[in-house]
Amino acid sequence: MKLIKKIFFIIIFLIFNFNAFAFTDPNNVDDFDISDETISTTVKFSRDGKTMFILGVNTDTIRQYSLSTAFDLSSPPVAVKTFDIGSVQDAPQDIEFNSDGTVLFLIGREVGNRGIDQWDLSAPYDIGGLTDTDRKRTSLSGDLRGFKFSNDGKKLFTITQTSSTVGTVTEYTLSVAYDLDTLSQTNTLTSTFSGGGRRQGISLSSDGYKLFISNSATAVENPLAERNYIREFSLSSPFNISNATNNGDFQPSYSTNFRITGLTFNNDGSKMFHTDFTNDNVYEYTLSCGFGVKTCTDPTNDKDDVASIEAQSETTKKLIQHTTYPVLNRMEWLRRNSGRMNLTNQNIKFQFNNEILNLLKDELTPIYFSNDGDNEKNFQNSNWSFWSEGTISIGSVGDTSQSSSKSISTSAITLGADKKGEDDIMRGIALRLGTDDIDVGDLGSALDMNSFSLTFYKSKPRGEQRFTDHLIGLSFLNSDLINNSGSISTDGDRYGEQLYGSLSLRDTFSKNQLNFTPKLKINYGVTHLGAYTETGATGLNLKFDDQYIGNFTSSVGTSLDNTYDFEVGSFIPYFDFEYYADMSPSSQQRFSYTSNGQSYTLKNINNSTHNLMGSIGFDFISDNGLTLMTKYTRDQSKNIKNDNYIIALDYRGSHRSSSAMSIEDTSAKLSHNKELNNFKINIDSHYDLFNNEPDYGLYLKISNIN
Repeated sequence: MKLIKKIFFIIIFLIFNFNAFAFTDPNNVDDFDISDETISTTVKFSRDGKTMFILGVNTDTIRQYSLSTAFDLSSPPVAVKTFDIGSVQDAPQDIEFNSDGTVLFLIGREVGNRGIDQWDLSAPYDIGGLTDTDRKRTSLSGDLRGFKFSNDGKKLFTITQTSSTVGTVTEYTLSVAYDLDTLSQTNTLTSTFSGGGRRQGISLSSDGYKLFISNSATAVENPLAERNYIREFSLSSPFNISNATNNGDFQPSYSTNFRITGLTFNNDGSKMFHTDFTNDNVYEYTLSCGFGVKTCTDPTNDKDDVASIEAQSETTKKLIQHTTYPVLNRMEWLRRNSGRMNLTNQNIKFQFNNEILNLLKDELTPIYFSNDGDNEKNFQNSNWSFWSEGTISIGSVGDTSQSSSKSISTSAITLGADKKGEDDIMRGIALRLGTDDIDVGDLGSALDMNSFSLTFYKSKPRGEQRFTDHLIGLSFLNSDLINNSGSISTDGDRYGEQLYGSLSLRDTFSKNQLNFTPKLKINYGVTHLGAYTETGATGLNLKFDDQYIGNFTSSVGTSLDNTYDFEVGSFIPYFDFEYYADMSPSSQQRFSYTSNGQSYTLKNINNSTHNLMGSIGFDFISDNGLTLMTKYTRDQSKNIKNDNYIIALDYRGSHRSSSAMSIEDTSAKLSHNKELNNFKINIDSHYDLFNNEPDYGLYLKISNIN
């Protein structure tokens, strides 16, 4: 019996939770009487929601009101200003503002006078001092009833009365934001409204994925309640009506003496407002989710939302590569330079990556700084060798049919130390500090991730020239996320942890000074991203569950290098070839609206890829302290190509003096370091080789050695 009771209570709990998180229709919470403006046609607000505007056709007047609380009609708004437009437009229908409220637009349907009028305002969202002679007119055809700009002012949408049952939405593109002289028609959407009426209002969600049209019944069309509704459309692309889907109609539960006209929303879509021909009211509604008149927007269909989730997964997987590569490079460098007495090296890597332009990237790495070559005894007795590697990368990823483009910037520094034990095993530890900044889409969404990684590694000989390289590490992640929907954004903080490792087997076959090194490598890891909840937009905030991301990459390749000794030094050309397959399991992210709990799941994040990578280059190490390194690498998969070019030059005459010259993109850099009388002197300069107005500079730094 106790078991039956427990099951019964669990079922009741699930039912109540399901109902609590179900979508609900808009809820009317307040009305504002505007009986002094009969037959009102629209309501609009300033961006901060503290100023409201009412437009009507009976008095041909724009009325400006002040609100004590933003987007809240519970305290009656106070009328502060009016503007008589009777001499401009005898049938005004709708008004709009540009993004900063300094330009007012008005649309009308008076025969022979149809179009859009605009005024420059002396102060944002302030109609005081306007005159009918200050306006500019742009003619448009059709029985115009309403209009709406996109967030960036590059799109304009109008709604016209085509017939008693048909309304047409027309989409225009503006080459210059809010400049009506530059508009051109791009798409149209025709919709049939059963029972007839008038198409009186149009609006869009802040992210451009929803379109709304209001239908108003005339006095002779009965029953009125069945003819007054707001129709919601979903758009497959933001602010693009070419593929619109009708989600259904919302009918307010009022008396039959009711006629909907213009409509608008607050910034985050948690509230909706519309006017009424008959009752002379402005109606305020609360919505269960942002812009949820008939449905909640599915974030898995929002390209920016998808791109943001993808960016989080992609960044954590790339972090394993970016963390393991410097350590693996270090162990490979130890093999190639095993004959050198000094195993301390400093590597600076500048990586420029742009996938749109065939992912061209120029790298500057590495620069080796040697100690005084006269003191070989100290090298042999030294317990630890120290190394470092820094990375700066800038790039972008183009958009796809599911996600928006991403602009990526990564910077990191890795500091390491290792030593060889009596068992001939090289053991070491590396610390990496990195930042990843990713801009998503065109609306301002972004991901900023800081990471701290600690890696333990060892290189164990399995013979004279056979080695097993193994590393294991732990990373801690902290991400700041901005999800911008156009006119408003949400913010979130997300923490995570990552375990990773790499195992590499390499065997070198040598003949004379020619080395052939086949390699087998496996990278593996798992990342946990913690749950977090967005803040900043009541109707749009999302709650994200924990996410687990697996990583498994295997590769097989070979290296070929030869050493040519001359009287002045050694010349080492080399060639690398590698095939690697990313066989990581796809991950998924569950999330829900905080306003009503409606949940979604984005599946199949980051599918596997197959890559071929080849490198060719050479090192030149002179006996007098000069080192030259150059390398070209191509990393290519089915849809991605990476081209890398490396050149570095270093000179050290003694442990107290060194110079370095490098070429990075079109910029030449020169640095000189010298120790003199307990002072360290550093001189750096740079010069742009091809710029018509060259950028150049000289920097001097003097510091105490102690």
